Amino acid sequence: MSDTIRVLHVLGGVGLGGAESRIMDLYRQMNRDEIQFDFLVHSEAMNHIHGRTESDRCIRKPEFYDEEITRLGGHIYALPKFKVYNYFAYRRAVRDFFEKHHAFRVVQGHMTSTAGIYLPIAKKYGISITVAHSRNAGVVKGAKGIATKFFRRNLAKKADYCFACSKFAGEDVFGKEAMRQGRVKIIHNAIDAGRFTYNPDRRAKVRERLGLTDRFVLGHVGRFNYQKNHPYLIDIFAAVCSKRQDAVLLLLGEGPDMERIREKCRQLKIEDRVRFMGNQKQPEEFYQAMDIFLLPSFFEGLPGVLVEAQAAGLRCFVSDTVTREAQAVDSVTYLSIAQPASEWAERICEAADYERRDTYQKMRDAGFDVETQAEGYRIFYRKGDNTLL
Repeated sequence: MSDTIRVLHVLGGVGLGGAESRIMDLYRQMNRDEIQFDFLVHSEAMNHIHGRTESDRCIRKPEFYDEEITRLGGHIYALPKFKVYNYFAYRRAVRDFFEKHHAFRVVQGHMTSTAGIYLPIAKKYGISITVAHSRNAGVVKGAKGIATKFFRRNLAKKADYCFACSKFAGEDVFGKEAMRQGRVKIIHNAIDAGRFTYNPDRRAKVRERLGLTDRFVLGHVGRFNYQKNHPYLIDIFAAVCSKRQDAVLLLLGEGPDMERIREKCRQLKIEDRVRFMGNQKQPEEFYQAMDIFLLPSFFEGLPGVLVEAQAAGLRCFVSDTVTREAQAVDSVTYLSIAQPASEWAERICEAADYERRDTYQKMRDAGFDVETQAEGYRIFYRKGDNTLL
């Protein structure tokens, strides 16, 4: 339809990440005759194009959500990855893109490291509403983290609206002053809670299929990178193995540190008890199979995987660096990653025998169900009114 509102989401990519999954949950809820999503991602391949960069859908490797986005009617465009040294080329590519593609009502930037560059340019080319959306709290160590903080300076003044998934994420990206002034709207990461609801019959079938019927199953979902703290997670599991001969660990996700974690498992002689499951199109099946969910991250914004785990009725053991705003039910235990992994293992084994319950209504009541949140976004995209978000 010619009067369909088009919303452009700016991301690093459309792989199976937390922000991407939450946006896709929201996308599926939209009446796409009324509101349609498009995606502007960043590709390494684009850095090899000289001169004026032509943004299109071909010069990049397909990612996890490509097929679904296309099927739902969305377009995927590409920019070069920002490397700091290519600052002027990146600005030029952004300018070229919005000079050709400016029919969006909203540009929502989830990649906040460069939002201070692309959002003002989008505004210059006539975009009605620009949004900087903080999805994380914290940056990686080293030069990359320093650069990220530098380019986020004064971001709250460069967007029409500032959204954050938690107070931590808002303060980290926009600053405490912007938070105190009420310029940042906190919008918790919502999921399709019904997909994850605990079902004992479904659990039994999944565990039988995976050969886990009589096992004590721990699980983690997340990208293999510094933030998720996999080395410490493996230390925790090794300590659990010393107490429970029936323990198994399911690791969902992929990433640059995967082979290093495989090697650590071999060194600890627990490789036969750790299953690397990769990216999964139906993660809800694996949550059903788990008994305990682990998230010992160094930092998070508001982790969607923790929301999913609670929706599945799991006992969750989480680092105390994760915001309490992510807790919807009383099944979450916060522990310090500064303490020995054996102390986590002790608490996990003590909690092994618990009554798992259907938490669907509690998740909805706590505001973590995307069906409820989607209506607020529909009004915002149409009218620029964020009061229901």
